Order: sequence, then structure tokens, then C-alpha cells
Amino acid sequence: MSLEELRKRIDKLDIELVKLLNERAKVVVEVGKIKQESDAPVYAPDREKIVFEKIAAANEGPLPERCLQAIWRELMSGSFALERPLRIAYLGPAGSFSHNAAVLKFGQSVDYEAVMDIRGIFEEVAKGHCDLAIVPVENSSGGSVIETFDAFIESDVMICAELYMAIHHNLLANGPVDKVEKVYSKPEVFAQCRNWLAATFKQANTIAVASSAKAAQMAAQEPGAAAIGSRIAGELYGLKIQCENIEDVSNNVTRFLIIAKTDTKPTGDDKTAILLSTAHKTGALADVLNVFKQFGINLTNITSRPSKKRQWEYYFFVDCLGHKNDEALAKGLIQARQHCLQLSILGSFPRSETVV
Repeated sequence: MSLEELRKRIDKLDIELVKLLNERAKVVVEVGKIKQESDAPVYAPDREKIVFEKIAAANEGPLPERCLQAIWRELMSGSFALERPLRIAYLGPAGSFSHNAAVLKFGQSVDYEAVMDIRGIFEEVAKGHCDLAIVPVENSSGGSVIETFDAFIESDVMICAELYMAIHHNLLANGPVDKVEKVYSKPEVFAQCRNWLAATFKQANTIAVASSAKAAQMAAQEPGAAAIGSRIAGELYGLKIQCENIEDVSNNVTRFLIIAKTDTKPTGDDKTAILLSTAHKTGALADVLNVFKQFGINLTNITSRPSKKRQWEYYFFVDCLGHKNDEALAKGLIQARQHCLQLSILGSFPRSETVV
């Protein structure tokens, strides 16, 4: 076939695709009506996981799975808008890594609200001002985001999904590197670029701010200032990338949690997050861990934070494989409570392995 004939074939297929997509959208509208009648949530992470698995199984190429996921992600975003517009909170301002993660997760057809601190994000969901929110919880090289863990201690929101996003840091400035006197960014970002900063900026001051996007916003307004942030932040605030990919570890990944008022139905491949505190006595935590071992519960993460109520008392955040409704995990949690001052389930949600 000639080039012209091939293009005509593409045009014909495009028209067919538009018709099919709108047929799908009509079904989505009917789904939305049923959800409204039953007061079911618009966003269903368990259904999302099933859809992506079916798309992957049906794909015979040549389009890569990543491309199809991006297309269906936007389809789902449009579907949310047809059912009922969702409002998603993220750590702002616009251009932050959290903003980028939110768009990758929920697409362009939902409403976003930038919140200036993590505690405020939790409050927006708890008060019902936002349907969902996305918060950073840990980074593969920088460790835990303590503000997120502390917010879970004082909030009753639940985890309904997770997202892993590759993070690339860039030095953003409108002047030459040798003229930079101060560098703005989040403390976690500085930790992820520690070696590069030590080798490049021995004299410049590093100043911690609430987000990498706020850092870019401030650097754009001050001569001799720079920020470490995302490419998108540089574009939004008119800063040039002076040095790119300055993170110390090339496979730098941040894990984000999606929080809501409810968690998720079982999918067969889930995680459960738990918050617990134990008595300040020898072997208290070991007793809890032995219960998990007895019931064959695989723990994937344990993080501790001081309770701030009593000296030398700690909260432990535990991620384990399985859904809270799974028989072994449900029985294990009942027995583990006997060794705890407090044990709360923060949510069960589909396990994610893909880095976007």
C-alpha cells in the first residue's frame, strides 16, 4: 500500500475508535447512575487493577503495554468526569513530584487541589473537601517521609491504593551554576542528592522548604538562587535546567499512597497497612512479629515513629501482603492485638509493582 492509502486506513480506524470510545462512555454513564443510587465510590482501585490486567492480557502488540496503560488511564480519568468529577489533593504547588504522580495516576480529566503541607492533605480528605489525595511515603534512597507517617497517627483516613514513580532531580536556575548562592528544595530531595551537592556546592546554602515546586517558585524570584526539582516545575516557573538527573542513585523511586475515607475490596494480590503500638517492655514487638510469623504473614516494611504522648513509646507502621479479609491475616491480626496497646488497620489495597 502507498503512504496515502495507509494514511486513509489510519483515518478510517480513528473514526471507528472514536465511535467505540463513545460507546464505552455511554456504558460508563449508566455505571455512574448505579453508583450514585448505591452511594458507591467513583474510584474503585480493585476494578482498576482488573481492567489493567485484562488490557495487558489482550495486548498482542506491537503497542507496548506502557502505552496502552497510559491510554486507558486517560479513559478512566474521562470516565470519572462522566460519573462525578473527582477532586484530588496533592502536595503543592503545581509542578511538584506529588502533582506529577497525581496526574500519572488519575489523568487530566479530574480536579486537582494543591495543598501546602501533608497534614493539610489528610484534613482535606477527612473533612470531605476532596475525594482522594496522594501523599509521598518513602523513597528508595532517601528513606521515609516522616510527615506522612505522623499524619496517619492523628487521622482516620484509609489507604486505598499505591503508586511507584521514578524520580529524577534537576538543578533549576536562571543563572550560571558558579553564581548560585542558595539552593531550595525539600529535605528529602537534598538527602537524595547529597553526594552531588557536596561535590558541586561547597559554599552555597541549602534551604529546606515544603515542596520542590515551592522551591522552584522561590528560586525564580531571587537572583543567585536555584532549586532542585522536576522538569515540569522548571517549565512552570520559568527556570532553566542547569544540571539534570543529579540524584545520587539512578534508580531513584518514590512510593506514593492514595488515601480516601474507605479502602478497597480484595483483588487476590493485595497489601494491608497496619499502625500499632506496644508496651514499653522487653520483647513486646517480638511477640507481635512472632504472631505474624505463626500465621505465615509476609511483612514488607516496618517503620517506627515516637508517639509524642509518652516518652520511649513508639508507633510501628507495618506493611504486609494480603487483604484484611483474608482468613490468615484476619486471624493473625486478632491475635496480634493481644500484644498491642493499639492496633489499627490503615487500609487494604491492590499491590503495585510497576514503576511509572
